[in-house]
Amino acid sequence: MGKKKPRPRRSFTPEFKAEIVELCRRGDRSVGQVARDFDLTETAVRDWVKQAEVDAGERDGLTNSERGELAALRRENRRLREDVETLKRATAFFAKETR
Repeated sequence: MGKKKPRPRRSFTPEFKAEIVELCRRGDRSVGQVARDFDLTETAVRDWVKQAEVDAGERDGLTNSERGELAALRRENRRLREDVETLKRATAFFAKETR
């Protein structure tokens, strides 16, 4: 029995995701049926629907804008920690040199 080759990772526009979410919300078809019709994974479609509900305030969680802000703050925090570490090493080096 051969293993299935994983398909390459695809990216989708926000407009496409919104259309898929709208199809699921209409209730004409199930999430699984929409996923099969558009050759998507059911998990991805469910995640898009969940995120749309969070963004609309219908469900608790981080909105897309909050996720982006959190990621930016984490990057900045990491950079600042690296800067502090560099300054500590420089201070130790120059303190040793002046003795």
